[in-house]
Amino acid sequence: MRDFHNEGLTHDPLHGYIPFTSRAGSQETCERQLIDHAWVQRLRQIHQLQTAWWVFPSAEHTRFQHVVGVMHVASRAAAALYDSLAETCGDVPSRGYVESLLRLAGLLHDVGHGPFGHFFDDHFLARFGQTHETVGGRIIRDELGPCLRGIRANPHSRLVDGEELDPGHVAFLITRPAGGDDGDAERQSPPWLRFLRSLFCGLYTVDNMDFVLRDAYMSGFSSRAFDLDRLLHYSFFSDAGLTIHARGVPALARFVAARAELFRSLYFHRTVRSIDLTLTDLFADSGDHLFPGDPVEHLDEYQRLTEWSLLVDVARWSESPDEAKRRLGDRWRQLLGRQLRWRMACERTVFFDPFASEESSIFSRPEFFEAALREALPKGLRSIALRVDVARHVNRPGTKGPAAGQNFLYDPARGSVLPLTDSELMRQIPLSYRICRVYAETHEHDAALAAALDRLVGPESSDVATNM
Repeated sequence: MRDFHNEGLTHDPLHGYIPFTSRAGSQETCERQLIDHAWVQRLRQIHQLQTAWWVFPSAEHTRFQHVVGVMHVASRAAAALYDSLAETCGDVPSRGYVESLLRLAGLLHDVGHGPFGHFFDDHFLARFGQTHETVGGRIIRDELGPCLRGIRANPHSRLVDGEELDPGHVAFLITRPAGGDDGDAERQSPPWLRFLRSLFCGLYTVDNMDFVLRDAYMSGFSSRAFDLDRLLHYSFFSDAGLTIHARGVPALARFVAARAELFRSLYFHRTVRSIDLTLTDLFADSGDHLFPGDPVEHLDEYQRLTEWSLLVDVARWSESPDEAKRRLGDRWRQLLGRQLRWRMACERTVFFDPFASEESSIFSRPEFFEAALREALPKGLRSIALRVDVARHVNRPGTKGPAAGQNFLYDPARGSVLPLTDSELMRQIPLSYRICRVYAETHEHDAALAAALDRLVGPESSDVATNM
């Protein structure tokens, strides 16, 4: 009989029932202890969609719902991939170790996030050379390490005698390769662990497979954005790494397209980015009041820093006896009332293929883009108040960075593993694109701004000849 006594269930609108271990022996830790830990429960107070929840009324889901979903997808990935991992790498730990490792890395991969998610990375954590992944790694090792070492089982498998979950392995999986010193750590890690990291930093991961489904569902974009079952069914580990059979490539292409469309229509929505521009100004002026310093040096205080706490605090600043803080509070209240300064005047999308020099273009740096745009305006308009926004999305692997080379293709006709870009279907997908937008305080000069932007982007391509 299944051990119902020590198992709990939660229900998810995407994945159905999600099981987790809810009881353990005196010398063990159950998954529920980690799920209920303050560091994980804190994620209930951080929205999954950063600022998009201000635009899409039903998209109120949080990082907590997402990480529980990722934990479940990680179990599905373990079931699909463990046998091929064991055949490819001779020193692989037990199925119980690998599955528990993936599940807990999925549960904890966002534990270092601050208010507004990735925005907080760019506009606060970067001041200290941190990301939510590096902060999360510190939390996993120092705060959650003893709890992780006590894990002995998951709902589907157990660690074998003598195995103990290594918090360093969990932190390794959730941290994107960065090159340099990290490259040395990468080379010293066992091959099976490096292969598993492709499930967190490759093209399709346990993280983005959940958030594409979840964000599409919760925003109303799509009830089933892509075929998760087929994508996992045709995936396996080869000697090269995470590999997809040619029969699964159409499902992968659908996933890439769905993710790209979510970036375009949801994460990079024009009003979402207008909110981000306002937040950028507020964070630049409020940074010293938001948090005392590097979060890894103030973990107790960081555990209490969430969107809930931040938005409650800044709303009170308008009543502060300090005049500067009071003015900041008035600006925060305007944001909370959705009174935005910037309105989109025009936008264009620029696509880049592997042979285009993206980084040398004027769109690679906002300051270059703005300078060129002002130069293209009529002289009388070159000093008007405006803001430029360049939102970049990478569709598929193709860069030469340290995170490249995570995904491969199996061609049954040749019986060989090839680079994923050898697939004609994947090769047709642009490497990346940038949505270039211009914002102004009014719509008075939209036509002139659009004309200037057109001069920078270049002429459009010709239309097709028939109504095909």
